[in-house]
Amino acid sequence: MKVYLILGMCGIFLVNYFLQWYWLNYLVVVMVFIAFAGSALMARGFPRILGLGMMAMGIYLEFHKGNGLEGISQGIMLVLPLLCLIVLAPLIALPLRVGGYFTAIDTLLRNLLHHPKRFFAGITGTMFVLTPVLNLGSVRIINEFLKDLKLPSAVSAKSYLVGFSSSPMWSPYFASVSIVLYYLNIPVGDYILYGFCFSLISLVIGNVLFAVWEKNHPLVTEGMVQEVPLQEKQRKQLIQLVAFVFILMSGSLLIEFVTHWSMLVIVSLISIVFPFLWSLLFKGWDRIEPQLKSYRNETVPMMNNEIMLFTSAGLLGHAVQGTQFANGISQFLTNTAHHSFFLFAFAVMMIILVFTYIGLHQLAVISALAMQLNAQELGISNLSLAMLLLLAWSTSTALSPYSGLNLMVSRIAGISGVQVGLRSNGVHLSIVAIVGIVIIALIK
Repeated sequence: MKVYLILGMCGIFLVNYFLQWYWLNYLVVVMVFIAFAGSALMARGFPRILGLGMMAMGIYLEFHKGNGLEGISQGIMLVLPLLCLIVLAPLIALPLRVGGYFTAIDTLLRNLLHHPKRFFAGITGTMFVLTPVLNLGSVRIINEFLKDLKLPSAVSAKSYLVGFSSSPMWSPYFASVSIVLYYLNIPVGDYILYGFCFSLISLVIGNVLFAVWEKNHPLVTEGMVQEVPLQEKQRKQLIQLVAFVFILMSGSLLIEFVTHWSMLVIVSLISIVFPFLWSLLFKGWDRIEPQLKSYRNETVPMMNNEIMLFTSAGLLGHAVQGTQFANGISQFLTNTAHHSFFLFAFAVMMIILVFTYIGLHQLAVISALAMQLNAQELGISNLSLAMLLLLAWSTSTALSPYSGLNLMVSRIAGISGVQVGLRSNGVHLSIVAIVGIVIIALIK
């Protein structure tokens, strides 16, 4: 029942985006709260406590400001497009899963295993291609290929974070990019080239640092696997995989340019259409139908933490706007920006890192800053502010022991979140942050 409620919530929102029937807004807000309550009942541990805490704080602040139910509804409506993206985006992976593309990736990575630097580049490069559309699913997929190899913990921690952490800086299929650009009113097409270049720089720095690290920590791979040459069909599948990602990205940008619709809505619609279009083009409905049932019966019911955390974090981010605390932070950052852009950028990074490191979700912290800060008052462009916030989002995702990425990689690698973030990737993230701030300063 909850699954149909969640999918119905997404469907009604998308329909009402075009119809603009005011009464449907209230219906979908009620559906969000029911979905949140159901997810909270099923969630466990710290995410449940954090989600309920942020929701309670958000509701309290809206009533404290005098906005009441209207303010709560506005906060929910702001985060609703993001919820649809989170729920519907996994549909994109279904054609890739049944098309045999992942098997080709498995063969490619195993052939690179005896060459550590190439192997690391293979993992990070593959994730660089997959993560922009598959999100954390890319980590799960790559780990399925490599789990029987029993790689050293440090190698797993470095490769997964280096490969993943660049995507939150540029992919419109990520909550980070979509929500920051949404709040700052920046078309994705105006930003994506800058974000993509950031991602490439991060990827290159990560691979260079691994090459240096590997000299002192040789990766022993002799006898682990037997090399199997790539077949012609697998080579074609790898090319098709890159083409699919390119088509999805360019198609999203083209639709935004022509229609001026919200990128969150565009990505949600593409996520729905893509599996059916693929099944028609490649005559694969018999293969895709079981995957759609699995998505309905397994994937959506497992989204308790995501629905609960993003709903509560979005509401809290909206509720914090205009409070005395938020105004004080905004004034402090504005004064700092007038003295030095580098001090301002450092202050923004530290505020975000500190709050996310103690457990607050990036969405709550960064959406509050995006809504509170005025780029013109800071003396910078909206584009520069977006780049800085997304750089901080990416860094905090890798560093915070409570982020979904860090939690997943720590389970895979068998080490703590602090070891995954700070110890294994602290140098890489620090260098990327410094280089990123310098680049932003040059174009601000």
